[in-house]
Amino acid sequence: MIANIKEKIKPMENELILGAIIILVALTGFGLGRLSKIREGKIPITVENMGATAVGAQEGLGASSSSIAGVGNNDKTLVASKNGTKYHYTWCPGAATIKEENKVFFASKEEAERAGYKPASNCKGL
Repeated sequence: MIANIKEKIKPMENELILGAIIILVALTGFGLGRLSKIREGKIPITVENMGATAVGAQEGLGASSSSIAGVGNNDKTLVASKNGTKYHYTWCPGAATIKEENKVFFASKEEAERAGYKPASNCKGL
């Protein structure tokens, strides 16, 4: 029975290979089309440099919360305690332990170090 099937397929071998190639190309094209449609809805990530100005750095360690609540609040990249010696990114665990009234914000590492702070060791990337 199997030998009988092999004899019937033998003359159509080239057509079967061609058909398999066409099906594989069609499935590959369909898959690529689906991938491009998925990527179409995603929003690209962009990184912008907002400038290097410190908020509250001019007041030094004695800055009050009212002096840092003014213009430039969008540059809150780094935070330190006016009673401490380390600065953190605002999303680091150490930043969450600082009381709101003791927070001093900086826009860059240079500004924080000029004000006398050192990077926190538990905050990755500092």
